[in-house]
Amino acid sequence: MATVEMSFTPLPAHVRTARLVATAVARRSGVDEALLDEVRLAVGEACSRAVEAHRLHCPAEPVRVALTGGRERFEVVVSDCAAGEGRGEAAGEQPEEAATANSTGQETAVLPQELGLAVIAGLADDVEIARTDEGLSIRMSWPSAAAAAAR
Repeated sequence: MATVEMSFTPLPAHVRTARLVATAVARRSGVDEALLDEVRLAVGEACSRAVEAHRLHCPAEPVRVALTGGRERFEVVVSDCAAGEGRGEAAGEQPEEAATANSTGQETAVLPQELGLAVIAGLADDVEIARTDEGLSIRMSWPSAAAAAAR
């Protein structure tokens, strides 16, 4: 089982690189071409969430991504180091919607992060989300070509 690990500074520009690497590793791992867009989008969403959490809570810490290609599954784990405390997520609280200013200076609403998790769940074949004292880990997986051929 081959694993590619990477970490990157929590900047939005690095999310694109993570998506490209994930797509390349998925292709090499035998993920069907029809699923590669789903891999790219899910990894992009998970990395964007991690970048936002890091920028707010621990900007000096890198976002970590592990991509593992096995005979039956291709798995991606995106981990952030932004602990749940102080994120409005402790003790079962729902994070509030944030507001940001657009280029014209008007305030626009940003959707709650839970929507991003729903998007990821819709794109990946299997999703596990683990919130720990260290942060949030999103594990996503898709079948490889070997697993699809066996079905």
